[in-house]
Amino acid sequence: MWLLQRVKLILIEKMKQLAPSILSADFGNLSQQIRMIEIGGADLVHCDIMDGKFVPNISFGPMVVKAVRELTKLPLDVHLMIDKPENYIEDFRNAGADLLSVHFEGVHHLDRIINRIKEIGAKAGVVLNPATPLNMIENILENIDFVLLMSVNPGFGGQKYINYVTRKISDLASIREKYNYKFLIEVDGGVDENNIKSISIAGCDIFVAGSSIFKKSNITAATVNLKNLIKDS
Repeated sequence: MWLLQRVKLILIEKMKQLAPSILSADFGNLSQQIRMIEIGGADLVHCDIMDGKFVPNISFGPMVVKAVRELTKLPLDVHLMIDKPENYIEDFRNAGADLLSVHFEGVHHLDRIINRIKEIGAKAGVVLNPATPLNMIENILENIDFVLLMSVNPGFGGQKYINYVTRKISDLASIREKYNYKFLIEVDGGVDENNIKSISIAGCDIFVAGSSIFKKSNITAATVNLKNLIKDS
C-alpha cells in the first residue's frame, strides 16, 4: 500500500524525478546496480518491455519485473513497447508495476486500456514516438496520469537524443498549463548530462536515463550528477 501512496505523491507533487532505465544495466549484477542508483537518489526504476514485434528488439517480461520488484522499494515505471499490450497489463501489474504506459501507435482502443490500467491500481500513461504529433492524444489528456515522450525511435538503448523533441515537450507543457491538466511529462531516450537541463526547462517532470547512468564507471555518481542537474534547472 505504501508503494501506491508514494506513486500518488510523485504524480501529484510534480517533483522532478529521475528514472534510471535498467535496459542499459548489467543484468549479471542487477541487484548491485539497482542499489547504486538507490544510493544516488533515483526516484523510480524504468523497465523497457520489448517483444520484437512492436519494436525490433526483445528485452524481458513480467518475470524480470517481478525479480526487480523484489530488489527495490522504488516504484517501477513499466513502459510497454509490445504488440497488444491490453493482453498483458494485468501480468505486469501483478509482477509489481506501479506505473504502466502504452504506445498510442500500438493500441486500437486507447481509452479502454487507460481505464483498465487505472482499474487495476496502477498509474496510466500514454507514449508517443518522436514523429507522432501531440494532437493525436488531445482527447485523453484529462484522463491520464502521465505522457511519455520518446526522444529516440524506440527499440534500442544508447541512441542520440532527437533535438526537436524539446520543442514538443514545451508544447505539451503549454497545453497542460492552458487547460489545467494534471498529467506529468516523462521523456525517454538519449537523456544525459549535456541535455537534461534544457529538457527540464522545457517542462519535463520524469527523466528516463539509461546509458548515461549504467554505462558510467561510477553509477552512483552519475545518478547524483543527473539529480543535481535537474534540481538546478
